[in-house]
Amino acid sequence: MTDQIDDPEIQARIEQLKAGAKMTPEEIAEHTQSMVGYNYTVDDYYEVGREELRKLARAVQSDHPVHWNENIAAELGHDTLIGPPTFVSMLGIIAQRRLFEDVVTGYDLWQVMQTDQRLILHQPVKVGDKLICDVSLESFRQARGTDMMVTKNIIWNQRDEPVMTTLTSLVARPSVEVEPEVLDQLDHVMMKVDREPQSAQTVFGPFGRYQEPDPDLEPRAYGAIDFDSLEVGQELPDATKVLTLGNLVNFAGVAGDPNPIHFSPEVAKSTGLDGMVAHGMQTMGLGASVISDFVGDPAAIYEYNVRFTSPVYVPAVGYAEVDFTGKVKSLDPSTRRGVIAIVAKQGERKIFGRAQAHVQFA
Repeated sequence: MTDQIDDPEIQARIEQLKAGAKMTPEEIAEHTQSMVGYNYTVDDYYEVGREELRKLARAVQSDHPVHWNENIAAELGHDTLIGPPTFVSMLGIIAQRRLFEDVVTGYDLWQVMQTDQRLILHQPVKVGDKLICDVSLESFRQARGTDMMVTKNIIWNQRDEPVMTTLTSLVARPSVEVEPEVLDQLDHVMMKVDREPQSAQTVFGPFGRYQEPDPDLEPRAYGAIDFDSLEVGQELPDATKVLTLGNLVNFAGVAGDPNPIHFSPEVAKSTGLDGMVAHGMQTMGLGASVISDFVGDPAAIYEYNVRFTSPVYVPAVGYAEVDFTGKVKSLDPSTRRGVIAIVAKQGERKIFGRAQAHVQFA
């Protein structure tokens, strides 16, 4: 990927940092600010496999047949199995890791937290897609001792069709000197490999589309329920999802997320958390499964936005319960579209500050 960065000054700075040069938090912030508006493309495509798609569906506790049964998927208008609306969690971690390793350097991934996620779904991810990801840093600012940034991914398939546009808000702290005992904990829980594998470069940017407007939306109803069967204020069936340490470990493996705050109580507490926390995209995926069951076909969801206000804490032994409620917030007869608002709580604590799905109904 780094050979696509053609600004000599930026390339030289990044190579210096990767060689081990230390920067102050002020220098890291200055470098990150200079990268706002910068675009690159991940240098290898991501091929969507049938069983991979099912693994994510299981990880977000969705038994919707479009993820599992080709015959029913075909009845709903799909030529193969499709992924859950949050399938980007499997691809996004690759783009994010490369962003923080090769472009926006100076941050520890385990100290980066997601605060908002907006998914614009141009079409469903499906088996056989070869996904290509354009990445850019959209904004950067500092507040209360933390660095706040928004990254954008535009994902395309092998036919140059837009699949998804994502906007992710993150808060991060510049890499700091960490207590030796914390480093020891990290060393004993992070995944080990003898040598980091190197894949071949299959995607060669930069591309002229970086300067073009973002892709337009053309929502389709697929197998969604009839618009005329709905009314504003109508409530979704209540749902409770259970999470254990096993669920967290499984999602970390499926999504390829190595952050130990999701599976190590010691590391989680050393970072100031009360305990292990579920991935933001995991809880967002659980919410999407609840909405999908009501809508009738997850492919009819063309936008899904969540603001994370509190993590879901999961004990090392035992389980956490997340309660979901929702209602039809608005309906537009001229387009047969609507907005569904969803609430997620752990006990009395709200997990989502704002969560909405925009749906094209039949």
